[in-house]
Amino acid sequence: MESLFPLLDDPKRLLLDLALQHSVAELLKLIVERLSSSEQVALARIWLAQPTAHCTDCRTVELCQSQTQCLELVASGGRSVVSPSTDWTSVSGDFRRMPFGARKVGRIASSGIALEEPQLSDPPPDWIARPDWVRAEGIQGFAGQPLIHRGKVLGVLAVFARQSIASECMGWLRMIADHAAAAIATARAFAEIESLRNKLELENEYLREELKGSGAFGELIGQSPALEAVSRQIDLVAPTDATVLILGESGTGKELVAREIHRRSKRADRPLIKVNCAAIPRELYESEFFGHAKGSFTGALRDRVGRFELAEGGTLFLDEVGEIPLELQAKLLRVLQEGDLERVGEEQTRHVNVRLIAATNRDLRAESEAARFRQDLYYRLSVFPVEVPALRRRKEDIPLLADHFLELAARRVGRLKSSLTLAAAQRLQQYDWPGNVRELQHVIERAVITSTGVRLNIELPDKSVTASTVAPVVKDVAVRTDAQIRQIEVDNIVAALQAAQGKVSGAGGAAEILGLKPTTLASRIKKLGIQFPSWP
Repeated sequence: MESLFPLLDDPKRLLLDLALQHSVAELLKLIVERLSSSEQVALARIWLAQPTAHCTDCRTVELCQSQTQCLELVASGGRSVVSPSTDWTSVSGDFRRMPFGARKVGRIASSGIALEEPQLSDPPPDWIARPDWVRAEGIQGFAGQPLIHRGKVLGVLAVFARQSIASECMGWLRMIADHAAAAIATARAFAEIESLRNKLELENEYLREELKGSGAFGELIGQSPALEAVSRQIDLVAPTDATVLILGESGTGKELVAREIHRRSKRADRPLIKVNCAAIPRELYESEFFGHAKGSFTGALRDRVGRFELAEGGTLFLDEVGEIPLELQAKLLRVLQEGDLERVGEEQTRHVNVRLIAATNRDLRAESEAARFRQDLYYRLSVFPVEVPALRRRKEDIPLLADHFLELAARRVGRLKSSLTLAAAQRLQQYDWPGNVRELQHVIERAVITSTGVRLNIELPDKSVTASTVAPVVKDVAVRTDAQIRQIEVDNIVAALQAAQGKVSGAGGAAEILGLKPTTLASRIKKLGIQFPSWP
């Protein structure tokens, strides 16, 4: 029998080139292109074992309902003599996915045994799915080799030849299959290493950011009843995986409470990833949370792991959660409920195991009732609410906090620590601290910088102009809801349209009456859903 491989440039070179490939995609492409480069090879294909998913369009779905993986066509090459314009590099079609044990390729994968037919009979064997295709293309030989690495079947390599396949060629195909399996395993290991390296780089970047901000509130410092109540709540919820919603004014130390919950939890040895939802551009929210695939949008130069995947096994802290856009809240809710997400530009569903802690200074209940925040997401986030008290409600802690910040600031500035006198502590306690602990820290740091001697020069705003001492001027004005304001605007526009007899633009039109541009008025009419008899 004539050998196939004299028609291949150099089978030994193919084996050497396989060892140099570190990309699975490039490796598969190399194999099918080299094998199908001979005119006597009609078709070369590779299927790889993949987790069972997206099977709704599979013609053999009934055969793999109990299986956790099936074969997916990942590389194809060849040419048709019947229809030369037919593209045989496509990985779609009837044989795109195949259960283990189904058809010849599935049986090769399930048994791990090669199926070699050097000379096909006429009529073709029963396992041939399309005998008419075999006759039309002049297929005379078939070789199906399992791709096995360390006893595990990774996939199947199949070659359809237009001449009989000599035993020497079968030996080469077995060798190519063995080398291909080892090369696929190696390429996957390289990909995993690269993924872990990128993840480690991101974690290091987050750690550097956290170190820059570490000590912002020191430790959980204080002895007040209000702080003790928070500590008891942390002890209760930390050992669980319940979602926590931390409430409190800006600067009260909500992030510190999140850190304490993570530190006291069973996830303490895994990362705590922080996301400031108020600092993310609106168009990048989805990519920031869920990651993206290379090329999914302009500027996506490489695959990127999202914050959820980065926090795998650990805790994700969403600060200022009330700033998340409404259109993204549904996707966030899905991840919280099911643990599934898709990167931007990918169809692959990924499962994550992440505990969520959220924080906000907004009244999310009121926001949800006003339809500015999803009500179902609010209830999902507020499984265990923790309210962090404002500093004015825990003035007993001010001397302890001030002394702690004094030590940190002196160390940072490179000066000896000044003592905090009783008079200075009392003065600090008399101030209401609208900026809470963050404001206290800044005041102490400024005092350390501006003080020239042992005496601290503490500067506080004049109490006569602080919000706590100025009597608010309250006018007797009825407070209206957002819906009422919108109805007033609708009534006003309708009145103008009636006065203008339905005319919007031009002299005497509704736009002129309202002092608006015609395009602006038209946009508002459409936005408010106004139906006016003369309005087109």
